[in-house]
Amino acid sequence: MATPPMSGAGVPSGTFPVQQAAREVNTASLCRIGQETVQDIVFRTMEIFQLLRNMQLPNGVTYHSSTHQDRLGKLQEHLRQLSVLFRKLRLVYDKCNENCAGLDPVSTDQLIPYIEEDGSKHDDRTTSQFRLASDERREVLEVNKFFVVVMML
Repeated sequence: MATPPMSGAGVPSGTFPVQQAAREVNTASLCRIGQETVQDIVFRTMEIFQLLRNMQLPNGVTYHSSTHQDRLGKLQEHLRQLSVLFRKLRLVYDKCNENCAGLDPVSTDQLIPYIEEDGSKHDDRTTSQFRLASDERREVLEVNKFFVVVMML
């Protein structure tokens, strides 16, 4: 792979716009980034709940304001980070929708395989093979049950 020639200051010469490179992001990569962002959101949320669970209400106990302020600061930082992560997830979602806007939508009926009621898709040979395999499986399970009972004695 050849690299573009460099001009004097180490900047590639030519007219390759940086904005075009930023726009051409693979949708699969965006989905991976979105998945990682969702995992970060879940992790942050778990940390927030952990902090809230460990916080003690000042119910007649000695109240340490420095500890409370420290925990409150951590909680606010986690909430700020959570807000940033949700904004990032929204940007990834919008970009994925933009990239997939030209694709033809596929109905869910086409994505989910099903067996028709009238059996027109399956011939008798496939049905008999299925029955034989099912009978063999049942026999193996019975033999295994027998050995388990024998081993327990």
